[in-house]
Amino acid sequence: MASGIKDKVAIIGMGCTKFGERWDASAEDLIVEAFQEALEDAGIEKKEIEAAWLGTCFDEVNVGKSGIPLSQTLKLQNIPVTRVENFCATGTEAFRGACYAVASGAVKIALALGVEKLKDTGYGGLPDFGSVMGALNRFILPNFTAPGGFALMATRYFAKYGINPEEGKRALAKISCKSHKAGALNPKAHLRKEITEEQVLKAPIIAWPLGLFDCCGVSDGAAAAIVTTPEIARSIRKDPVFVKALQVAATSGEELYTTRWDGTYLKTTTEAAIRAYKEAGIQKPREEISILEVHDCFSITELVTYEDLQISERGRAIHDINDGLFELTGKIPCQSDGGLKCFGHPIGASGLRMIYEVYKQLQGKAGPRQIPNPKLGLTHNLGGIPAFSVCSVAIFGL
Repeated sequence: MASGIKDKVAIIGMGCTKFGERWDASAEDLIVEAFQEALEDAGIEKKEIEAAWLGTCFDEVNVGKSGIPLSQTLKLQNIPVTRVENFCATGTEAFRGACYAVASGAVKIALALGVEKLKDTGYGGLPDFGSVMGALNRFILPNFTAPGGFALMATRYFAKYGINPEEGKRALAKISCKSHKAGALNPKAHLRKEITEEQVLKAPIIAWPLGLFDCCGVSDGAAAAIVTTPEIARSIRKDPVFVKALQVAATSGEELYTTRWDGTYLKTTTEAAIRAYKEAGIQKPREEISILEVHDCFSITELVTYEDLQISERGRAIHDINDGLFELTGKIPCQSDGGLKCFGHPIGASGLRMIYEVYKQLQGKAGPRQIPNPKLGLTHNLGGIPAFSVCSVAIFGL
């Protein structure tokens, strides 16, 4: 019977660039920047890496369709390098490839690196997903936008749970303010400025009830992880971080094509979380998880994710938000690095950027945003739209 990869893989090194409008750097420059930090952190030589995975989403505006740009840029001579893409969960997908290679015994040390260079497109949002989503965009949802889709989730959520829209908007504002407060402490974040609830509530509406500060931006960035076996990890450093669970769930189309889904949650997140907790041996997530990094592409996404991850009860996340549960000083801090809200979303890099924060927090190396004595950290990396998504949930510990 399959046993999962709990404690079969350890992270020995990670790197993360500064995210933002990196006009000074090409995608290749960002790859090198993230990799150098990861290699130095791991304390190994490049020649010890036996396989690598590159995560990028928009190949036409990035480094290309194959794994060769990674091997060429880093001079990874003649080792297997695989390029992967899985919507906005691309970064974690690269990490999964590297972890499975080590867990299987195929290699001893592997690299996962995610990168995306979006600002050079000159477009304020994400490029067209038409080439990625194919007929879904062209025939079924020709006028669909990501803000519009998640705004529908917000209004449906408010209606289902009898939440006054103004009360709901203020709870969403608290989410954005929380993330900006943490992001202001992080030198690698794109946006490093605290905001107030009133600023959020008075900001221009993008798709009601979501305003400007309820939406994450786009940016350039890269992040990398070097993984190995537990035995090698312990021989290299005193504080390796172990993978406790790593699950991915992709939609079957049920949400989009049937009436069984009511639009107030992400089915892929719910299913991936159930499997991840089982793999990690977690029975009470709210009591056992110390820190969260979730895919806050929109403030409502973060809110429903609290419930999908079984941290908050269905319909009760607003109460936990108002009680400060997810603040940097709360019981279960969420987005201690600022999240997508402050980093922006260079798609290939975001999943690995989340892991980077949990990695640093577990090692006690997160600086002024360090939380006290974290035991288990969870990352949630979501791709697609509410009705058509792919989700990864990963859990880490010492």
